[in-house]
Amino acid sequence: MGSVQRSAALLLFVLTGLCVGQRVVLVQEGRLYRTRGYHITIWCKVSGYQGPSEQNFQWSIYLPSAPEREVHIISTMDPSFPYTIYTQRVRSGEIYVERVQGDYALLHITELQDRDAGEYECYTPTTDERYFGSYSAKMNLSVIPDTLSATMTPQALTQVEGGPLELTCEVSKSTAQHTHLSVAWYHLQGSGDGQAMVILSLSKDFILTPGSSYTQRFLSDVRLDKVGDTTYKLSIGRVQPSDQGQVYCEAVEWIQDPGGTWKDIARKQTEKTSLTIRSQDRDFQANIAAVESSLAEREPLQINCSVKAQNSQNRWFQVIWLFKGEVVARIDPHGVLALKEEYEERAALGQLQVVKKSNEVYILKVYQVELKDKGTYSCKVSEMEKASTGFSTTQFKTSSDIDVNVTPIESHMHVSVLSSERQIVEGDTLILHCEVSGTTRPLSVNWWHLRKNRDQPEHIVGMEQDGMLRPGPSYQERSANRDLRLEKMNSTTFTLAIYNTSATNDGGSYKCEVTEWSMDRSWKQAQETSVAISPLSLDLRATLISRTANVTFTQDFELFCQISAPYLTTQVPISVTWQFNTIPEANGYQQLVKIMPRGTIEWGAAQPHFQRKTRVTKSASSSQLLIHSATEQDAGRYRCEVEVWRRSSQQARHPAMAAAAAVKSNVVEIKVNPPESKLRVNTEDRFLEISGGTDTEIECRVTSLTQRDSQLAITWYFLPPSPADAAPLQIVRTNYSNILDYGAEFSSVMQKSKFHSERVSSDLFWLRILSVNHGDRGRYYCLVEEWLWSVDRGWYKLGRKESGKTMLEFKVSENKLHVEKTNHNITATENEDVTMSCLLQGPSQPDSLFSAIWFHGLEHSGMKTLVKVHISGMVEYAEEEMVGRLHLRRPSVGDFSLTLRSMEPGDAGLYYCQVQEWQQDSGGTWVQWVSEVSGYTRLTALPPADDQQVQVASSAAVLQENQGDLHLDCNFLLGSPGTSGTAFSVTWWRMTGGGREVT
Repeated sequence: MGSVQRSAALLLFVLTGLCVGQRVVLVQEGRLYRTRGYHITIWCKVSGYQGPSEQNFQWSIYLPSAPEREVHIISTMDPSFPYTIYTQRVRSGEIYVERVQGDYALLHITELQDRDAGEYECYTPTTDERYFGSYSAKMNLSVIPDTLSATMTPQALTQVEGGPLELTCEVSKSTAQHTHLSVAWYHLQGSGDGQAMVILSLSKDFILTPGSSYTQRFLSDVRLDKVGDTTYKLSIGRVQPSDQGQVYCEAVEWIQDPGGTWKDIARKQTEKTSLTIRSQDRDFQANIAAVESSLAEREPLQINCSVKAQNSQNRWFQVIWLFKGEVVARIDPHGVLALKEEYEERAALGQLQVVKKSNEVYILKVYQVELKDKGTYSCKVSEMEKASTGFSTTQFKTSSDIDVNVTPIESHMHVSVLSSERQIVEGDTLILHCEVSGTTRPLSVNWWHLRKNRDQPEHIVGMEQDGMLRPGPSYQERSANRDLRLEKMNSTTFTLAIYNTSATNDGGSYKCEVTEWSMDRSWKQAQETSVAISPLSLDLRATLISRTANVTFTQDFELFCQISAPYLTTQVPISVTWQFNTIPEANGYQQLVKIMPRGTIEWGAAQPHFQRKTRVTKSASSSQLLIHSATEQDAGRYRCEVEVWRRSSQQARHPAMAAAAAVKSNVVEIKVNPPESKLRVNTEDRFLEISGGTDTEIECRVTSLTQRDSQLAITWYFLPPSPADAAPLQIVRTNYSNILDYGAEFSSVMQKSKFHSERVSSDLFWLRILSVNHGDRGRYYCLVEEWLWSVDRGWYKLGRKESGKTMLEFKVSENKLHVEKTNHNITATENEDVTMSCLLQGPSQPDSLFSAIWFHGLEHSGMKTLVKVHISGMVEYAEEEMVGRLHLRRPSVGDFSLTLRSMEPGDAGLYYCQVQEWQQDSGGTWVQWVSEVSGYTRLTALPPADDQQVQVASSAAVLQENQGDLHLDCNFLLGSPGTSGTAFSVTWWRMTGGGREVT
């Protein structure tokens, strides 16, 4: 019956509305998780049915890939029911239905596959007279990977009866779902053909249960322990013959189904370990041995009694010690010790010990043997059997005898005294070693000192056997100040150290007296040595040398203070003081810097500039003073003073020191000569002719410097073409810090954008002039300054050089541009507007464009750019303040006339224009074709009419030809006072029939 028919039946059930005696189909609750490769069952029950008690069951699946499509698996009534993909598995019995009762069946899948995951439906075809109730039920099944692992290394073991056995089993899983593990150990008797018996099992709920055959041994002899995350260990304390056979481990993985029950989903067994049990040999042996049988008095004696037996750890032994046939000690099976009275007293004093190290080893130890311990030793070992009433002896063995020989104490001590230094200098530490050989007994030491001028030795210090120090009467203060130390370096070496030695008090002979102790006996032996101490002031010298006495300005120079003494200077602390005196002498020698014995540096306050530029070093036999970048302040006389120091006491953590001897060196005079500049600049004159409108570079090349790290300042100058004695004008200056400063004549925006100073390389500088015009004609040169750095002076100028001059001229073009060349003189009153003409004459090319530049200057000075009109018509002013006063009319293409509004006295001078013709090249770029300048216009400024009157008077009204001189007076009548600072220009005119002309 298909899903459509089942739906119709359900609908009919709903419409009838009946609810008594209805048919109900139940299936196992899902979702179920089962492991791939294992057997699975799903139950299905039907109740409330009519008809026969034996119902039929049909199983289908809805796969995750097609959840709406029903796939038939198996039916109890229709052999053709399964789809093709399940036919073979049903025929082979891999999938079958088990009928538990007539209305209760199980679906079996013997080897679960990944493709078996999906939604299962159990359907019971109706046997009722009418449809009433449910006929199918569904559940979900998920197939998960098998991740369970159980491993044990297979082995063949042979154990002695009563011996221990340990086996481990590694169990792990990585299932994504929450699962539990159970682990059990099994035993197969004989060859393993029979039924496996459980030894111990650990359930999924962590309950430990023994098998029926191991219940009695569970609490005392058999254990199962989990060691770590994955290791399960089986322990049998004493194996029995019944344990022989094969042992293996089995792990089961459990999961909890939705109904709450736990189901095993995976099961793994390890490989088997073969176990053979061998009968125990009850015999044993007792042996005795001494670590050393021939001893000197007071040496340690150790005698070992050993038991050799099978399975000794599970057997009970009693050991008795015998000396000369008499029992002196007994250790029972529990390790309880019983001693003879004399030996018990010695044990209480720590002189004797009897211990059970293990079931096999028993030790008798005498820490210091005496003569009475000489004799024969043996041990008797008895095996005991434990019963309810106590122990009973089953058998015993006696070891062979061992003879121990003890010889009386004798002294073989030898004493020698050694010094750590061959030569001792006053203030050094005197170290003497007293070496003792030939004994291991306790020792005490006393040191004595015998001065040359005294007969009686003085006790310096002593060390008792327990290490306590006892200084002599004359050395108690030095011991309290820690200037005296006696140390036991090892068991046989005693070292005496006397700090801050004195040449007069600590010289002479030193004696080491050693006492060797053995209980109530002692032996003495002494050895002495002589010590000479050299005074610090003996032949101490300091010599000052210099590689050069004449130093160039900014040059480094070094001074060396050589120290010499008959002793090694590494043995004594030394300080070096560098002193300086100016020339001529002022206040005597002053301290520059002092290097203390520990390396600290103290700078003098009189000459602070040395601290910034001086490096000072000190070694054992010399000191070096290095002064960087010498200046005039460093010239003078130098010397060094050497002081030898000695410690005053060892008491402080950092003992104080005091100078014991001092010596001054010879004097070295240092002269500092000023530097000579080696700056050189190319002075060759050049001539540069270029076409108008192009860019050009003026070169300035430096050929040599005084120093490689010199900094340069470059100033560019311009000399107008006329007059010949015109003063140079500063264009731009780049100082040694690369800061630009334009001159007053070149500070406008137009000039700054036109003139650029560039450093091309380390020795080449350019003045780049953009879009050169007629006003740029003239001579150009650079002034180079060399600057050096000094610690004392900072940056200072060492020298300056002027380059050759480059004459910049316009190249005469073969093409001609006709510009009006007539010179004009215009006299205008202040505040009056003036127009100056600049006209093209003659025809021009129809495809040409024109630009023009107006220049202004005085009679005897250079010309400067005033205003420029570009081919685009854009007007560019050289000075912002002239924007409102200059006007280019451009009434026609060739007219570039300039109107000057509201003339001022400063506007007087010469004016002319330069006209440039531009044409397009083959690439469409506009290039300057030809350039030409106009004639000059001389503009004269007059005061306003209201403020001045001009009167002309003649000395004679009528003159005959060749009869006298004509004298005319030109008088200015000023209407405003206070014009004494006003300058005037005067032009004389002569009136003729044709007009007027300048005379």
